[in-house]
Amino acid sequence: MVVASGRSSRHVAAVCDRLISDIKDAGFGIPRVEGLSNGDWVLIDSGDVIIHIFRPEIRDFYNIEKMWQTPEIEEEKLH
Repeated sequence: MVVASGRSSRHVAAVCDRLISDIKDAGFGIPRVEGLSNGDWVLIDSGDVIIHIFRPEIRDFYNIEKMWQTPEIEEEKLH
């Protein structure tokens, strides 16, 4: 999984357009894409890799990185 940000909806859409084109040109097939028309949060599913590209405010709001973090273990529980 890749998580990235663009500076604006227009920037997010431009990055995604280029990435989609590069994925196709590299012979990895046609990725499935969600959210490109809005440009706030675009998900690109290229099969083995999922790419999320957000506007900064949307990325902060959803904070999907937190879902994949390992829980912090208290020092006392380790001994």
